[in-house]
Amino acid sequence: MTSFPLCRVLRPMALTALALSSTGQLAFAQTDYPSKPITIVVGYPPGGSTDLTGRVVATELGKSLGANVVVENIGGAGGAIGAQKVLNAAPDGYTLLVGANNEIAINRLVSSAVKYQWQDFTPIGLIASQPMVLVAAQKTGVKSTDEFIKLAKANPGRYSYGSSGVGTALHLAGEMIKEQSGLFMTHIPYRGVAPLANDLLGNNIEFGVFVLSSGLPHIRAGKVVALGTTEKKRSAVTPDIPALAEHPALKHIDMSSWFALMGPGKLPEPVVAKLKKALADALQSPELRKKLEASGSAIAPLNVDMPRFLRDETAKYQKIVDFAKIRE
Repeated sequence: MTSFPLCRVLRPMALTALALSSTGQLAFAQTDYPSKPITIVVGYPPGGSTDLTGRVVATELGKSLGANVVVENIGGAGGAIGAQKVLNAAPDGYTLLVGANNEIAINRLVSSAVKYQWQDFTPIGLIASQPMVLVAAQKTGVKSTDEFIKLAKANPGRYSYGSSGVGTALHLAGEMIKEQSGLFMTHIPYRGVAPLANDLLGNNIEFGVFVLSSGLPHIRAGKVVALGTTEKKRSAVTPDIPALAEHPALKHIDMSSWFALMGPGKLPEPVVAKLKKALADALQSPELRKKLEASGSAIAPLNVDMPRFLRDETAKYQKIVDFAKIRE
């Protein structure tokens, strides 16, 4: 009769027990989620629209989950550094991203330095969106979309428009306007919205594209002229500003600046389910709605099909990037 060393029998048993123990601990951790503070990463410095959205969402998620939710600002590379930190985090639901279309969907299309794509995240849900707005400097004398198109077409290459940087949603919106109307204008990239605003208010550049929340103070102060917003319909926040799509030459313009809650890839389904429910609760909070709507955002519908939404958005951006030959 052949005998086997006892260690050969016990070692597999021990490994099996360890595996079962680890699986049990993981399942318990998912059931017990959250049992410690959650960090929401925002890929921009404090004060911008993504930061505002992240902080409002963090407060409401904390209430729904019964946990402490804190915001960590990690600026740089158009939000890509913060997004990459989330992708590198453990897929346990304790490091999340409140991000915008720039870092989630656009950066990969315009920069060879960005290696990730939206499919590398676990999409949890859409939070809100707001249009961008095309504005004119006072010196142009332009008061409407029609006047803008006629002036630019009569003087090809003479006028410029500014955005907050190459490859940003604002840049892509400007190029979409050019592509659909057949205009020839020069793009001037700025290092953020503040220097763009300074040059528009100082009449150093003729036209510019803002996120609505950033442009509103200057529009309401009469320092720049709002020509039109970039979503298909007028914003409920600014019903007096026409949608660019109301003009026959721009009838296909439809582009938003949106914000979404994302996690690292391969988040466990029980954690994803808890986060989706918490986000749905947050989006129905009167306090959240009041703060985001005051900033120019419209709250997203519940149960958006995120993979489909992100595929459609990325295809839209790819078309603009190819038209304008944007690549860094």
